[in-house]
Amino acid sequence: MPRPTKGPRLGGGPAHERLMLNNLASSLFTHKAVTTTQTKAKRVQPVAEKLVSLAKRGDLHARRQAMADITDKSVVHELFTNIAPLVQDRPGGYTRITKLGFRKGDNAPMALIELVLEPVTAKPARSKAKLVNAVKGTAAAVVAEEVIEHTGSETVVDENIVEEAVAEEVVAETPAAEEVAVVEEAPVAEEVAVVEEAPVEEAAVVEETPAEEEAAVAEAEAEAGDTPKADEAE
Repeated sequence: MPRPTKGPRLGGGPAHERLMLNNLASSLFTHKAVTTTQTKAKRVQPVAEKLVSLAKRGDLHARRQAMADITDKSVVHELFTNIAPLVQDRPGGYTRITKLGFRKGDNAPMALIELVLEPVTAKPARSKAKLVNAVKGTAAAVVAEEVIEHTGSETVVDENIVEEAVAEEVVAETPAAEEVAVVEEAPVAEEVAVVEEAPVEEAAVVEETPAEEEAAVAEAEAEAGDTPKADEAE
């Protein structure tokens, strides 16, 4: 069973409906505006905009896809050559539907569908002031400050731990250095003291011994000389 077409049916079969919409789109591209019923205008609008999008692409494959729907080459040439450059800067909305009232006779609602070929004018950017809840803003600021303080305290703790580790390494290495210095310097100092002091003591002994002997001899001679003189005086 064939799938129903989206939107209201226009009567007849699906093939007849497709040909009707393609012919209506061809008339739109030729005359730039067509007056028809609102139902047909709404149904032909997506068909026409699809063909305009193919024309904006402009390559050979797009032209062949358009010719599969529109068999008139002059209409395809008009669409790709004249209409596509006019809507090249427009991101979409290539057609416009305007309601015209009701038709006499059957009272059908009428509409005018036309191509939008006006140049695109960029709208000025509007800077809207955002309303921020004072309570939420304060809470967010407090949370941010707590996060910053927490991060700063963690950093200080980490630095203190590193400094303590370095100090422990220095303390651990210092006694070894002192022991090496004591072991290396102590024997040298003792040897130097022994070598320097020993000759001095011997020299003192050698120098003082003759002086004592001479003094003893002189005293003996003096005593021996004084005794005869004392005897002669008596």
